[in-house]
Parts: sequence; C-alpha cells; structure tokens
Amino acid sequence: MSTHQLQRETVLIKGLHAQDSHGEVVNPIHLSTTFVRNLDGSYPEGRVYSRASAVAYDEPEALLAHLEGGKEAALFASGMAAATTVLQSLKPGSRVVFPRLMYWALRKWLLHFGSTWQVEVVFYDNADLANLENKLRPKAELLWIETPANPTMEITDIAAAAALGHRYGARVVVDSTVATPVQTKPLELGADLVLHSASKYLNGHSDVIAGALVTGQRDAHWAQLKNIRALSGNILGPFEAWLLARGMKTLFVRVQAASASALWLAQQLARQPQLDVLYAGLPAHPQHEIALRQMRGGFGGLLAILHKGGKEAAIATTNRVRLFKRATSLGAVESLIEHRASVEGVGTFCPDNLIRLSVGLEAKEDLLADLLQAINEENSHA
Repeated sequence: MSTHQLQRETVLIKGLHAQDSHGEVVNPIHLSTTFVRNLDGSYPEGRVYSRASAVAYDEPEALLAHLEGGKEAALFASGMAAATTVLQSLKPGSRVVFPRLMYWALRKWLLHFGSTWQVEVVFYDNADLANLENKLRPKAELLWIETPANPTMEITDIAAAAALGHRYGARVVVDSTVATPVQTKPLELGADLVLHSASKYLNGHSDVIAGALVTGQRDAHWAQLKNIRALSGNILGPFEAWLLARGMKTLFVRVQAASASALWLAQQLARQPQLDVLYAGLPAHPQHEIALRQMRGGFGGLLAILHKGGKEAAIATTNRVRLFKRATSLGAVESLIEHRASVEGVGTFCPDNLIRLSVGLEAKEDLLADLLQAINEENSHA
C-alpha cells in the first residue's frame, strides 16, 4: 500500500468517506432525520436524531477539519449561527475582546445582545498588538481575530495575537472567512477555533447559507459548542450540506484564481490618481510583511478602494459598473461591488468613500475595463 500523503486539493476531490453502494462518482444526499434502534435500545452508529448528528454532515465536516489541520469541524445554519454559538457558550460576566473593524452583522449582534447576556464587550485596534494587550488585561475569556478584516483589509498577526490571548487566559477564535484554509491555517498559528462563513469561498456559488467551526482539540468546550448547536437547532439542511461539499471540490482553483486576479487588479487600480487601494498583497499595505508570513499562495479575492472624490463619487462609481454585480457577499464565482458604508448604515466604522470589491472568476481584463469606465466616466464628461 502506498504511503504517499495526498495533497489537500486531491483530498477535496477524492473525499474522505467511501461511497454508499453503487460505485457512484458523486456522493449521495442523506435526508433521514431519525435512526433505527437495535433491540437493546442502542444505535448501530450512535446516531439518534440528525439535529445532533446528521449523516449529511460527515463528508463536509471531515473535509473542513482536514483542510484546517483540526481535530473536528461542525457545520451550522450560517456563519452568524456559528459565531453566536461560541458566544452562547460563555458565562454571564465574561469579558470578550473583539476587533474594532470586523464583520458588521456580528458587531451589531454583540452590541445588541452583549449587555442583555451580561457579557462585557471590549474592542481593540485590529493590527495594534500593544492596544490588544491593553484590552486583554487583566483577564479575558475570549479573543476574536478577523484577518483580513472585512471590509478595510487590516491584517492581524495571528501568532502574536494568539500568544497574547493565551497569556491572559482567553480562548482564541479566528474568523478566516476571507483567507480560507487555502491561504491561512490559524490553528497552526496558535488559534483554538477557526470560524468560516461557509456561504462565501467554501461554497463559492452564492447558493448556500452556511457556517462552520473547526477546533484544534476535542475538549469539553468543543462538546459544549456541539451541544448548543443541537439544542438550539442551528443546523444546516442536508441538501445545503451536499451543495457545500460540492462547492469545496473547486475551492483551491477558485481561491487561487480570484486571488491572482485581485492582486493584478489592485496593482492596476493603484495607478489611478483618484484612488487609494487597500489590499495586503501590495507592498505599500502597512501589514504586507505580516500577510506574507501567514498567507500562502495569495492574499485573497477581497479588496477595497478609497475614492478620493468622497462618498458621492464612490456611490456613483458603484452605480456605473456593468459587469460587477451590485450585491452583498463575497467569495463566489461572480464579481461583486458595493458601497459598504451604505450597506452597514448608521454607526458604521467603514469610511464613507470605501468601495468593496469581491473578485470572481471573470477575465481580469474585463473586470479592470469595467472598473475604469465606472471610475473615469465622470471625468470624461467634465
């Protein structure tokens, strides 16, 4: 028997579980919600009800754990469901430390429900380790890292931040949605848990809402998270789990292609005098060297541009595109654009001249032409 260890790209295609019975190339969809007991009351596979243990989850969860180098993964109904499950595992009075610039919906949840649940929420500056250490003192139960930050693209040094978090007693969670396991493996850098909004790059086709957690240890806290998932019903449907596993087969080629296009676009757009480009792949990015250390083979397909003409010019640019779709999300095959501050609304920390771009799989030359005509149309009419 060969001892050759397969690459992660190959494992995603080959799969980790044997096919059922007919030699089919594609995994079947498992729909059963309940399972038969033996005569003695036991269950042949230990499964009682799919809310706690669904057959449909076996393959995508195993693949995710393998991709991240973790012990186990758990799927959820959404990225928000995965994130809030972590917060629901905390005791009243817990102190949690989150980045100032982060996924807006989770920030809103924290501010709305944190006081109700008697959780003390503290925010730190994403890339400032001294500020982070100050916020962690004297003790924190949870440190949340999001890198690259959505939508402003700050990079947090995961290894250094995780070491600080552990020094002050915090469990460390990394939202790695933008980087994906293709480019960053937070568990290797010291994180305890990795979170993904699987609706984004993992699925990659804008047709599934899903979330996931991956753990470095099968410990009591992990068991608690899975129990909360089962009891709260924050579960994914079997068809969505199947779609997620199907989307993951092309994860590497999609992420690598989108990242290459995003870097090229960032380089071209940086030449436009009316723009500042926020992308960790550019040497001018303040955390470029950190990104080089912890991101492999690219810097992701998400970038942002700041229009020096201000808010109105930024909005006008998003309204003039013809190929980019004006829609909220990221990480799919189609390229998306939005004026992010308008989406986030009152209280946003997002600059009002920021345009967020999620680069898809269209020809990069077509994407650039679309952006340039949208950016420069106003000047051509002057």
